[in-house]
Amino acid sequence: MATKDQRRRQLAREKFQRQQQRRAVQRRRTRLRNVVLAGGLAAVLAAGAAAYAMTGFGGEDEKSDSAAPSSSPTAKDPCAEPAKGSPGTQQWKKEPPLTIDKSAAYTMKLETTCGDIDIAMDAAKAPRTVNSFNFLAGKGYFDHTRCHRLTTRGIYVLQCGDPKGTGQGGPGYTIPDENLKDPKLKGKVYPAGTVAMANQYNAQSGQGRNSGGSQFFLVYQDSRLPPDYTPFGTITGGEDVLKKIADAGATPRDAAQNTAPNATVVIDRATVSKS
Repeated sequence: MATKDQRRRQLAREKFQRQQQRRAVQRRRTRLRNVVLAGGLAAVLAAGAAAYAMTGFGGEDEKSDSAAPSSSPTAKDPCAEPAKGSPGTQQWKKEPPLTIDKSAAYTMKLETTCGDIDIAMDAAKAPRTVNSFNFLAGKGYFDHTRCHRLTTRGIYVLQCGDPKGTGQGGPGYTIPDENLKDPKLKGKVYPAGTVAMANQYNAQSGQGRNSGGSQFFLVYQDSRLPPDYTPFGTITGGEDVLKKIADAGATPRDAAQNTAPNATVVIDRATVSKS
């Protein structure tokens, strides 16, 4: 029969083994997240093709200088203090029922600490995406959320829509890809002014279709990207706001592969209106 000391040591070994197993699983999950988009969106280049991660966009030009900040982190913050409040933690098991009018015009206003950004949304071509934004904005889901990623080399986007501010958050449900054959995406270029969904699609493995959540990106300069990310809107006001944010630059990549804006970009309030 084992003594108390032997039993104690055995339990300690078993606990250690369980901890090691959990850590190994977490490391595998983290590596997986960091090679799929969003909006998620981090980049991996292989065989001359780019795969984009949900935690951030990346490109060959950006990767070659990924350790250097695009602007001094001590540069003056061009944005105001965020409004009082904190991001919500709501989660939903299912995509909301389709309630929007696909023949109507919808607009989204992002009231940010850096200024307002207005977006015309295409309900006819991306109805389920627009419907999801209408639902989430109505729940205050985007309010007080930080735009967590800015890319300034090769791909020029500001990524927002994650209450966690890490590139890992979402509403608990996913929505399908839409409008991927939009003629505006000719030449595998998302033109300046495009608003599109981040997702977890991995072009190398072909896995991760229909994985959009709440994260989206605003293109402030023509960006070469494969047509894998639902374009659902066009910026109609606030281009100067995006320029101000981009001019302030971004920090080096963190552990989650995010290059955060030097500017404090927080969505104080997001609203969707029908006209």
